[in-house]
Amino acid sequence: MIYGYARVSTKGQAKDGNSLETQIEVLKNNGAEQIYSDSFTGTKTDRPEFNKLLSKLKTGDTLIVTKLDRFARSMTQGSELVNELVSKGIRVNILNIGVMDNTPSSKLIRNIFFSFAEFERDMIIERTQEGKAIAKTKEGYKEGRPKKYTDKQLDNALSMLTINGGEKSYTEVSEIFGISKSTLIRENNKRKHIEEV
Repeated sequence: MIYGYARVSTKGQAKDGNSLETQIEVLKNNGAEQIYSDSFTGTKTDRPEFNKLLSKLKTGDTLIVTKLDRFARSMTQGSELVNELVSKGIRVNILNIGVMDNTPSSKLIRNIFFSFAEFERDMIIERTQEGKAIAKTKEGYKEGRPKKYTDKQLDNALSMLTINGGEKSYTEVSEIFGISKSTLIRENNKRKHIEEV
């Protein structure tokens, strides 16, 4: 049996030729009879569809993936997976590298490619950390998601609540200000906690 595996980790990958649809089409064109797909980052080893696929693979089967980074992101994980599959008599065909088997040249090639994939991932992490470090030096920097509502908007909304001396319920205030009830409750509880401390 020839199985295919496709994976995307971000919505943005639809733009760079790595969309699930594109991968599935390429896998079918290369003989994949059954295709499994996940939307999980390559750094996570727990990928439900990939796990199902691994449990189905038997000696003589072939696993096809379009690119190295769809299969694994670290040399250790990738090398272990490929070695484990090859030792069970399963062919691994990474379309941008070739067929992985037990020959010394195949082992060398896959280790080189997995090293480059890991290096690329480490460089992305390093650039992200550098960007954060630069951003932290700028005035007004706050880590995390920007606030959806200003303190003034929240002050006005919370002041209208009956539990704060106002005349409106959470539901009414939510409708007036367009702030969800859960956000109002969370913010009110947070402020009460700060006052108690």
